[in-house]
Amino acid sequence: MPVTAFIPFKPANPKTRLSCVLEQGERESFAREMLADVVEAVLGAGCEPRIISTEPCSCDRAAVEVIPGGLNETLNALLARTEGAVLIIMADLPLSTPEAVKRLISTRKQVALVPGRGGGTNAIYLTRGSAFRVDYYGASFLKHTRIAHERGLSCEIVDTFRLHTDVDEKDDLVELLIHGQGRSREYLEGLGFALAIEKGRVGVERREKRD
Repeated sequence: MPVTAFIPFKPANPKTRLSCVLEQGERESFAREMLADVVEAVLGAGCEPRIISTEPCSCDRAAVEVIPGGLNETLNALLARTEGAVLIIMADLPLSTPEAVKRLISTRKQVALVPGRGGGTNAIYLTRGSAFRVDYYGASFLKHTRIAHERGLSCEIVDTFRLHTDVDEKDDLVELLIHGQGRSREYLEGLGFALAIEKGRVGVERREKRD
């Protein structure tokens, strides 16, 4: 049986911290392209992607279930009835690769966590979904390690650049333009985004849109 991969997704007005460089419609399109990159990585790792969306949306290569509730409430309800292995992976990880996902799900521990920047949690693999509960927002990585300990579950921290790099702010686009290989990078380049040197550091700038 393939590992079920829950991918939470917000299709309407996502990534508001990118409003300084992207209009709402562009942010929505960009979020869909990042989601597509994550789906490709999950499929390439042999998992079965299942998009958990706050509103109706479509995806060519993954099933979509619309659950308008909060992130924790929604995922914990799903985990409670999932006895098999499950992966939870965020939709804003456009550098994801099948190799990185395979590394995560090949753990010999009961729980494997990929930390995000600033104390977040970018991905969680569980050998038995119902044995765990999630608690996102704030320093969720610390909360998730504590939950694993309190429940007596063995836990591995998986250090992978490809799954550690989430895209929330303008500066995050630098990593995507340097290391991205999928649809989300192509989308940004199509909008005219390119690398630029800003006071000795690499940044991004938006040039005239390509035809």
